[in-house]
Amino acid sequence: MSASIETVGESAFPPLSEISQDLRVQWYRSPIAHARLKSLSVRTDKQGWYQAGGHLALFASLCILAVLFWQQALWWAFIVNLWFLGFVATFFKGTSTHELGHGTVFKTKRLNRAFLYLFSLISWWDPFDYSSSHTYHHRYTTHPEADRENLLPVEPSLHPWLLFQLFTLNLLTKPGRNFGKGGFIWNVYLTVRTALGFAQGHLDIPSQEWLKSLHENQPEAFRQSVIWCRILLVFHTGVLLIAMLTGWWFLPLILSMPSFIANFGSYFLGTTQHCGLRNNVADFRKNTRSIKLNPVLAFLYWHMNWHTEHHMYAGVPCYNLKELAQELKNDMPKPHTLYSAWKEMREIWHRQQSEAHYQFDTPVPVPKHVQKNASDTVNEQLATTIGDLAPSGLKGSVGS
Repeated sequence: MSASIETVGESAFPPLSEISQDLRVQWYRSPIAHARLKSLSVRTDKQGWYQAGGHLALFASLCILAVLFWQQALWWAFIVNLWFLGFVATFFKGTSTHELGHGTVFKTKRLNRAFLYLFSLISWWDPFDYSSSHTYHHRYTTHPEADRENLLPVEPSLHPWLLFQLFTLNLLTKPGRNFGKGGFIWNVYLTVRTALGFAQGHLDIPSQEWLKSLHENQPEAFRQSVIWCRILLVFHTGVLLIAMLTGWWFLPLILSMPSFIANFGSYFLGTTQHCGLRNNVADFRKNTRSIKLNPVLAFLYWHMNWHTEHHMYAGVPCYNLKELAQELKNDMPKPHTLYSAWKEMREIWHRQQSEAHYQFDTPVPVPKHVQKNASDTVNEQLATTIGDLAPSGLKGSVGS
């Protein structure tokens, strides 16, 4: 871990336009038969409706219950239901929007976009900033000069004040070393700034400096981000005005704030993806972590628990990642449980307090080198695709 990782500012790294011309990462990907990879990469509207439609239906059902409990003045039932509503909705923010952003959920692109914008609207998510950031993240995973979406080291914090907010209402958590805008108040503040046309980077926060670099590198995506943030403000201001005029104060709670209520799930699951692992390596098995989850959590997490496999073959829809993991398991480290992943991360973080340059080197099977053949060119196209994620300014322009 170099000192430059700790000092993230305008002088820490060259402009992204220069880096993308020079940096070429020759990624190791576990071998898989071309026909099998092709079959796993197929998107279907049926499975897309099951995943995206099922998540939306669960959310809508809890919204209806919230309204009924409010109307009957069953306040304890309303609060408990709101907690579960928030737990479900927290996986809109950066989870459902992640996979829909890749464009791999539905075969029909319009359905991908419709669900992406709907879930982004409810969760205050900016899909345009994220498309730029996540394109770099996939092509240069944990190479900090070109990927600061998750800037290592990331602290797997269990601070009581953080946990209190995550298990109740996340108002004040500050943006940090991960992509995102923190708690609800920070989210609104930064959304307003973007809507007014201000590029991020005014705060001494790594994630905001990263956004500044992206805005300078992709001005068209930033323009779309400004428009989207204005739409967010119009929508949520409208929800608040309706609540004020009608007295239906449940509306902001279920339409504007649910992704910030009981959002511990996305924190505990999402933190496991890269925390404590290596940077500047060309092996996803050493910079990304997969975990095993029960079917309910895997569904809500959009199967991103198979995160190493997702990085290796990002064009494979989320609902096929478990099958992909089975295909690759003999060339992969054993997946963690959620508990063992957090135990490992905490041990790594504790050691990093006394050894600043320490990173955990995941033991992996010896890489399998297979002889190239005529199908390799086609297979490479399937292997390197990130779906429809990249904004127009980055399509085919960075990475290898």
